[in-house]
Amino acid sequence: MDATRISLRPFKLSDVDDFILWAGDDRLTRYLRWNAISSKEEALTYLKEVAIPHPWRRSICIDDRSIGYVSVKPELGDDRCRARVGYAVGTEHWGQGIVTAAVKMAVFSVFKEIPYLVRLEALVEVENKGSQRVLQKAGFMKEGLLRKYGYNKGEIRDMIVYSFLSTDKIVE
Repeated sequence: MDATRISLRPFKLSDVDDFILWAGDDRLTRYLRWNAISSKEEALTYLKEVAIPHPWRRSICIDDRSIGYVSVKPELGDDRCRARVGYAVGTEHWGQGIVTAAVKMAVFSVFKEIPYLVRLEALVEVENKGSQRVLQKAGFMKEGLLRKYGYNKGEIRDMIVYSFLSTDKIVE
């Protein structure tokens, strides 16, 4: 994949048709806290109420067409020095380095845009090997296993925590 074709931008309501294509896939939402989107109405509601007002959620685009998302959600109050990173991309784009490129772009941008941010964290289910590879390739450090830590889709699951600090070097 030519990296110049990949971009991050805020979501727009006009992304709805592209959004349904990738967000309607159960394989993609398996490790996400939300279920696959099944209708245009549901997609529009999600874009209006979740994606667009989110403090830092960007559409991962190829040639300006939405194929996924990356989000950074800063904590509040005294914990505002850290933020959680999340991402997903349509299954037809798995294994092409697109998410790794998008995460690197997000890391670069978010530390500039949120100057008080010091630490990015990502929690990944133990079974989600693809997501672990994305974080490792993007330069995140694996910190450890959190046993029975995250509740998702009716189960309490083991999670691996990764971090990237503002002082870390972005991997080329």
